[in-house]
Amino acid sequence: MTAPAARHGHQHDGDAVAGTFPAAAAAAALAALLLSGCASLGLSNPFSDQPPKTAADAAAAPASAASAAALERASWRLEVDAPPELRTLLVNYLDLSRFQAASGDDAVTPSELARLVALAPAQARSLLETEGYFNADVTVERVDGTPLLLRVHVAPGPRTTVGAVSLRMRGPLETAAEAGDARAAEARRSVVRRFPLKTGDAWRQPAWSAAKVESVARLRAEGYAAGTLAESRAQIDAAAQRAQLDLLLDSGPLFLLGDIRVEGLQRYREPAVRNVAGFIAGEPYSEQKLQDYQERLGKANLFESVSVTIDPDPSHAEAAPVRVRVRELPLQQATFGVGYSANTGQRFTLEHTHRRVFGQPWRARSKLEWGRDLKSIGTELTSHPLPNNWRNLAAIGIEDLLTTDQERKSGRLRIGRGRETKEIDRLYYLELTRSNLHDNTTNATTNATALSANYEWVLRYVDNVLLPTRGVAISAQLGGGYSDSSDMANGLFSRAFGRLTYYQPFGRDWYSQTRIEAGQVFAPSNVGIPDPLLFRAGGDNSVRGYSYRSLGPTKNGALASGRVLLTASAEVAHPISPKYPAFLWALFADAGNAADSWNGLHLALGYGAGLRWRSPVGPLRVDLAYGQDVHKARLHLSVGVAF
Repeated sequence: MTAPAARHGHQHDGDAVAGTFPAAAAAAALAALLLSGCASLGLSNPFSDQPPKTAADAAAAPASAASAAALERASWRLEVDAPPELRTLLVNYLDLSRFQAASGDDAVTPSELARLVALAPAQARSLLETEGYFNADVTVERVDGTPLLLRVHVAPGPRTTVGAVSLRMRGPLETAAEAGDARAAEARRSVVRRFPLKTGDAWRQPAWSAAKVESVARLRAEGYAAGTLAESRAQIDAAAQRAQLDLLLDSGPLFLLGDIRVEGLQRYREPAVRNVAGFIAGEPYSEQKLQDYQERLGKANLFESVSVTIDPDPSHAEAAPVRVRVRELPLQQATFGVGYSANTGQRFTLEHTHRRVFGQPWRARSKLEWGRDLKSIGTELTSHPLPNNWRNLAAIGIEDLLTTDQERKSGRLRIGRGRETKEIDRLYYLELTRSNLHDNTTNATTNATALSANYEWVLRYVDNVLLPTRGVAISAQLGGGYSDSSDMANGLFSRAFGRLTYYQPFGRDWYSQTRIEAGQVFAPSNVGIPDPLLFRAGGDNSVRGYSYRSLGPTKNGALASGRVLLTASAEVAHPISPKYPAFLWALFADAGNAADSWNGLHLALGYGAGLRWRSPVGPLRVDLAYGQDVHKARLHLSVGVAF
């Protein structure tokens, strides 16, 4: 048995640990010395089953016998009696555990085992101190048997917590902040506010080391790219279980952004890279500016990989060059696939992308889809990024869509201009829309054409665009124009549509998602509007439990599209197992419909359960929903997020 030792006034400076361990160190050293002496004299030790030998016997023993005795190996089994997280630490790093599996020439002799046992309590206490336990009681118990059982008992005692944190700075940042520079003052506050360890947190050596690294990284991200850790100290009061943390950061100079230097271009022109920078030379550097620049270049659909960095040499601080390294995507690319949608059934798709049409800075994306209920073909031309990340666009497309009791043939021609930013997308365009709608129930055909000016706006303020769990997404569409109809009056119209989706986690690994969308076409009731500009409900991203576009007003005994729309949805999800957090089950309820007026709107209800997979390309959803109005269950399958 080894008695615990009292320790006080430990100081952790950087990653080194210094302190006084009078009882533990003395006991361990004395035990090691005695056991080593016993072994060298051939005397017995507490873990040897051989009879004691005198020094004379040992000297008189033949060399062969001495060699045989030296080859004796100890066999034992180790158990650690400690809380689970500490048991793992000790089992992984105690020398007793490390040598337990040794064999052959590396196996441990009885005398070496005795030395390891004597040192184990002090070694265990040192390991426990890295987790914040400075008053641990550690003993080693021997249980005779074959093999010998060694049991390490650990009573960790109270854990040390962070008592106070002093984070100081020196250099140009501190000078500017004290002189009243608002940017410098905010940068200083940001670094101090985001220091990971707070008063009352458990003190752990790994967390302390990581906190220092993170503070330097935060300082550099605020524009001081040459910032360093000048001093750090953790003063441990073992008796009070408190850690006093002190850091001093040296900011170095504030870096200003210099010229952009592009590497790796072969097919595409340099303005496409420079036009999305979002900053000008002379602006203060920040890590976020470069990250946003890199993200915008990735969205340009011209590059396979992008890296944006600066040279952190302080001698370049007044105009740090921005180095952009790109690897280009192929000039042309074609993909094909087969799939299935609960909305439109099985389908075959063929896509072709040309990233420099006729040698000009335009990208063409053409797509053919041939499916059970939907057949379409279209091409979209988009310019390479223009100044301030604006783009010009032109698109043409036709489609043939089969829905409940109807077939709709339609075409669109669009010319416009758009801009994407990190959180907001904007699009302005003129659109010519034409539709031919044949009703199989009444055998009537309606033609309508509309020319409209439109504006679309999308806000994505979410934690992850592909796999959102927290935040809000809002989309809005406004438009107006003139419509020409074959069987109704011609006239002016306007159109508005909006969707809001809110993501909020709660409890332990619970996730919620709520959605509401509404739309309306404003026009006299006798003015005919092309069907693609009207509204239907039902389907994967609308009201589950009903087939795609199966909810709307009934006219002359046939389903039609409406001039108003309202749908809402609420969903909760939870991981199926803690081991597989990407797989979740979900419960949901949807409601909504389309109608010719708000007074005639009847909300159809659908509800059910489903499975979710948070895949790297977006969420995959499989839902079984019951449509209360149709008294039927329906399976829905969808991939991705609809904003």
